[in-house]
Order: sequence, then structure tokens, then C-alpha cells
Amino acid sequence: QVQLVESGGGLVQPGQSLRLSCTVSGLRLRYYAIGWFRQAPGKEREGISCISYDFAGTYYLDSAKGRFTISRDNDKSTVYLQMNSLKSEDTAVYYCAVPLPLERCPPADSSAYTAWGQGTQVTVSP
Repeated sequence: QVQLVESGGGLVQPGQSLRLSCTVSGLRLRYYAIGWFRQAPGKEREGISCISYDFAGTYYLDSAKGRFTISRDNDKSTVYLQMNSLKSEDTAVYYCAVPLPLERCPPADSSAYTAWGQGTQVTVSP
């Protein structure tokens, strides 16, 4: 059974940084792409970024480009999302997801995203 566990969320002030982690068990993560998503209250879930098995990064969200960086450590079966210059509009629950059984990143709305974590709350507030 595939399990994804996010961590690293919290309350920060605008302009600060956070690094989210997502640890995966139940599959050999090195062979799969994995993505980050978020959902703010009252809004639809949106894709942020994805990293393919070969470490190629894709950014779904324009506002993430230049501020957020996705990376992976296959030995630790973990993907990271480094978030800098956080803004109040970044407040959301952040999720990681694996687009089984894909090696490369699909579109953000791909139905292949079937394995999800439980999410971690990020709140950006003065």
C-alpha cells in the first residue's frame, strides 16, 4: 500500500521561508514522478510543481516560479518543496501526490494522480 506523509508546515510571516517534506512508502519512489499541490479555503486544489524520476522539474503554478523549488532524495524516498518569499495568498493545505505509474510529470489535472498524502497546513500571516 502506497503511503505519503507530508510534514514541515506551520505559521510564518510574509517574506519568510518553509521547507515541506513528503516521505513515501510502499513503492520505489526513484522510478516515479511526484508532485506538490495545495488547496486554500473555498478554492479548488491547484498544482504547484512536479519532479520526474530523472530530477526534471515542472512548475504548474506561475506564482511558484522563482520562489518555490522542488527536489527529491531517492535514498530517503522523500520529495521537498522549498518555499521562499511566502505571501499571505500561499496559505493553504499542501499535499504531495504520485501520478501512478508515470515516470515523468503529467499535467496538473491528470487523473494519474491517485496516491495522495493527508496534507500539511501552511499559514502565512503577519
